[in-house]
Amino acid sequence: MGDGTTVTCAGPGTPYTHDRGKSMSPDCGHRYTRVSDVGKGKGTSAWTVGWEAPVLGDSGTFTETRETSFTVRVVEVQVVNVAP
Repeated sequence: MGDGTTVTCAGPGTPYTHDRGKSMSPDCGHRYTRVSDVGKGKGTSAWTVGWEAPVLGDSGTFTETRETSFTVRVVEVQVVNVAP
C-alpha cells in the first residue's frame, strides 16, 4: 500500500452502499495514518486453472501469478474516512 502495509483481499470486497456511511470495509480495507505526495504499490493476481483432457484420461491444475509494482503521484485523494 506504499506505507509498508500489505492488504490481501479474498474476493472483490463488499460494494459500497450509502447506508454503510463512513464505516470501514468489513472484508478488505486499509487506513492510511499519514499524508504522502507519492504512492507506491504492488498489484498481485493469482489464478488457479483446472484442465481436463477426457480422451487422454488426463487432468490437472496449475497456478499462474502476475505481479506488478507501480508508483503514482497523488494529486487528490477522496476517501470515506471515519473518526478514530
